[in-house]
Amino acid sequence: MGKVIIFTHPDCLLKDNGSNHPEKKERLGVVLKAIQSIDDIDTEVRLAPLATNEQVSLVHPESHLRDLFSMIPASGLVTVEQEPNADTFLCPNSKEAILRACGAGIAAVQSVMQDGAKRVFCAVRPPGHHAETTRANGFCFVNNVAVAARYLQDKHQVKRIAIIDFDVHHGNGTQEIFYNDSSILYGSIHEHPLFPGTGLSAETGVGNIFNAPIAPGTTGEDFLNIFKSKILDNVDKFQPEVILLSAGFDAHRRDPLANIDLEPKDYFCITKEIVDIANRHSQGRVVSFLEGGYDLVALAESVVEHLRGLK
Repeated sequence: MGKVIIFTHPDCLLKDNGSNHPEKKERLGVVLKAIQSIDDIDTEVRLAPLATNEQVSLVHPESHLRDLFSMIPASGLVTVEQEPNADTFLCPNSKEAILRACGAGIAAVQSVMQDGAKRVFCAVRPPGHHAETTRANGFCFVNNVAVAARYLQDKHQVKRIAIIDFDVHHGNGTQEIFYNDSSILYGSIHEHPLFPGTGLSAETGVGNIFNAPIAPGTTGEDFLNIFKSKILDNVDKFQPEVILLSAGFDAHRRDPLANIDLEPKDYFCITKEIVDIANRHSQGRVVSFLEGGYDLVALAESVVEHLRGLK
């Protein structure tokens, strides 16, 4: 029974999106409280560092970062999107939260490559998998999992990395960043049609992108069967050296932003399947990043099952 390292930081609780916004600080609050209450998993909580501009620029150009951070208001909220009903906001504390969320991923991959850690969970916000190279959207500003992958390549010369995304929304940002990079496998299972509208099966990159769009109402058994046949079988063939997860918990039946019918126990099964592959090919190395999940009860229960699957 292994230890699960948790990277987080109080700065991630300071990101404000205004009243009635689904991506709220209470999401991380219930996750951290749930982690503290677990008595059957050996966890160690560590503080996430601030990512440096040099690290973030492995994915996002420094000019884009400057433009993004220059929009941060002295008070109140500003949107980074021009579309009607835009809901991706910056607040005065945004920079610290964004850089802590990204820094958690850097510290996490360092811990698996240098310190012998096997399973790491980044309990952070804002999420990241919708952030494209030069476009913030979907509550996301910096693509945390993508920066971690590029850091693994740049600092540790890792040749094959799998990014598995089981958030109910397709990770358009992660797909865009790695669409032509055969050293990164990106596999996503997600409800379709649903925001952001990408992630069709025909979107295959250079043979490294595997999308599994699923219909509203999909149950846990069907979800897992599709996940294994469309995503995990391809990850197994790829034989990654490290597995990174975009772990969204919004496919839970209670989630207000989607229509998939998973239960908390399904996240245990999903995670165990991934860990089995990691044990075969990746020396057990799995780094997981909190993405979506907008019902507080469902989120807390599902994260606990995810961590049980990681141990």
